[in-house]
Amino acid sequence: MKLRENNPTVLVAGSTGYLGGHIVKELKRRSFNFKAMARKPEKLQAHGLQPEQIVVAQPTEAESLSGCLKDVDVLISTIGITRQKDGLTYMDVDYQANANLLEEAKRAGVKKFVYISVLNGDQHRNLKILQAKEKFVDLLKGSGVDYIVVRPNGFYSDMGDFLDMARQGRVYLFGDGKKRLNPIHGADLANAILDELDRANTDLDVGGPDIFTQEEIGQLALAALSKPEKITHLPDWTRKLMLFFLRTFTSQKYYGPYEFFLTMMAYDQVAPRYGERRLRNHFTTEADRIKKS
Repeated sequence: MKLRENNPTVLVAGSTGYLGGHIVKELKRRSFNFKAMARKPEKLQAHGLQPEQIVVAQPTEAESLSGCLKDVDVLISTIGITRQKDGLTYMDVDYQANANLLEEAKRAGVKKFVYISVLNGDQHRNLKILQAKEKFVDLLKGSGVDYIVVRPNGFYSDMGDFLDMARQGRVYLFGDGKKRLNPIHGADLANAILDELDRANTDLDVGGPDIFTQEEIGQLALAALSKPEKITHLPDWTRKLMLFFLRTFTSQKYYGPYEFFLTMMAYDQVAPRYGERRLRNHFTTEADRIKKS
């Protein structure tokens, strides 16, 4: 079925987050029939959405979802947390909230569920955040609902750590800094998702237009802030030691995002290239903002 030709109704869960916001903007630009789900409607109203386009619900509470997917053809879920808060765990949000959405989708007859995971996430299930995400991927793939599992390899917004280090005048990398990645801008990923909506029962790996080494990203960050090129390479055993101490002496709530970051830095993360927004331009924009603050 060609969804676009049948004028589907799309609902975005997690619509006030980074990627969800970009998807909503692109749906609006393309004149889709769509709705946006959020716990609080104020942010969506600020984007010019009409009351009938806004669905107020809390996916971690299954009862709040009753009837909210009526007449929805495609559900896109960007729901997940990077830093645990409000007493909620990765399993509460990345797994259970999406499981609640899936059950409601099945009851409502939703034709397709699009879920955002992580590039190579199925290879790193030992990480707390990916354990939850991939448990839901397994549930989705066995549900009987058509699905697309979108696997980006990092957003430009995630590269802020490089700018934070550059702001202090020096970038620190583990190992030789030659591991490669091609992060993507949220707007480009939103376009990729909507371009591929007619696909079914597949994983969609998506990266940005340019492939960099970690060292090259550090150089871009320093240049954007007009800093001299100072990059320190730490031996990789220090990364492993940090992981050990974080897992041993801190709570999952604290170490989860660091565990993910430190682990993925040890691997190439290259996906098929998509989009036109360049990391260099993103860094320049962010650097201008930093200089004015």
